[in-house]
Amino acid sequence: MIDTTTTNRSATTAAEGPSATPVAPLRLPWPALLVLGSATFVMVTAEMLPTAVLPQMAAGLGVSEAQTGLLVSIWAGVVVIGSLPLVRLTRRFDRRTVVIASLIGLGAAAATTSIAPTYELVAAGRVVGALAVGLLWATTNALTADLVDDRDLARGVAIVLGGATLGMVLGTPIASLVAQWAGWRATFAGLAVAALVAAALVRWIVHPGDAGGDAVEAPRRASTDAPASRPAIAAPAAGHRGIGPMLAVVGLVGLLLVGHYGAYTFITRIVEASAAGIPGGVGAMLLVFGLASAAGVVLAGRFGARTERALVVGAVVTAAGIAALGLVDADPVVGLVVVVVWGIASGAVPPLAQTLILRSAGTERRGLAGALIPVVFNLGIAVGAGVASGLVGAAGVAALPVFGATVVAASVVGLAIAFATGARSRRRAMAG
Repeated sequence: MIDTTTTNRSATTAAEGPSATPVAPLRLPWPALLVLGSATFVMVTAEMLPTAVLPQMAAGLGVSEAQTGLLVSIWAGVVVIGSLPLVRLTRRFDRRTVVIASLIGLGAAAATTSIAPTYELVAAGRVVGALAVGLLWATTNALTADLVDDRDLARGVAIVLGGATLGMVLGTPIASLVAQWAGWRATFAGLAVAALVAAALVRWIVHPGDAGGDAVEAPRRASTDAPASRPAIAAPAAGHRGIGPMLAVVGLVGLLLVGHYGAYTFITRIVEASAAGIPGGVGAMLLVFGLASAAGVVLAGRFGARTERALVVGAVVTAAGIAALGLVDADPVVGLVVVVVWGIASGAVPPLAQTLILRSAGTERRGLAGALIPVVFNLGIAVGAGVASGLVGAAGVAALPVFGATVVAASVVGLAIAFATGARSRRRAMAG
């Protein structure tokens, strides 16, 4: 796998030589990253919107709440199935153009949903929106990696994913309030406007010169005509990247997500007794979890080249937090502490995982890596929720902490073995 702390240092030293001037620190393209963060905010809000307006939407369409909730599952399934083919179809286009077109497609799908008279037309709109978001997630992941230097990749990913976290923490509650005030159709109309605004911001702020495409895969900062004020920073050696390491990380992260989302799907049931002892009840507990997750995203951006070790630590603490959910009935304070720890650790995992996947892919497989990320995350959600539902039906919600912690712990073992194997390979390569 990749341990960029050692390889970046040695590669940079070799490239510079003893008389080279020190490498100047690079500035993050904050405006572009924040705009992409706004796009992920819109994406996550779009995905979860039916859950925020569930009663109003079900009543307005004349269907059951279960059918309305199914719109979220349909969305996840379409993202899993459609992301890779769409990325392949658009691989020759500039990534910024693909992001803009996807946001416009999402806006059109949301606008159609806002006026659709029947459930069937709403479902069709959700399918189109999910296809747009599957392509949008994949391309945004790759575009983020294009915009920042390799050593700043963790920070860049954390900034962009901060928008997704805010979509969970703020987007869904805001949509619920709008639905209560103006109706569920107004929330989808607002989503359409937000998507079009995000597309315009990408057009104006994310400049073409900052974004690559699959047709231009040479590392930009290693170019001979790079500006003198931004000297090249050597990335990890090509031998430390490849399809094998990338797929290993993808598979093990997927396993981790199954355990996490298996428990998270029933978080309201798990913390119900403990939440009864705090002001705001379950709603307050969920807000605490969301804020803790946001803190985890920020924390993940601080690790830079130590992403492998940070991901293992995050996974270990996530497993411990899930296991401790079996104790939350004891006391409200215990419940709050466990939820905060679990939220911070699990919030750090997605940006760390995405950083590793993008790094291990290298520039030549960045499009593929960007497409695999939404696939594995949505599969993790779907499989975790499905298995947890069956387990709850058979053994009750009390079985979930043990299940979730065991699955996450298995992913920890796999990640540790994969990283240790990669470290040994690097040592042999350096010795040779």
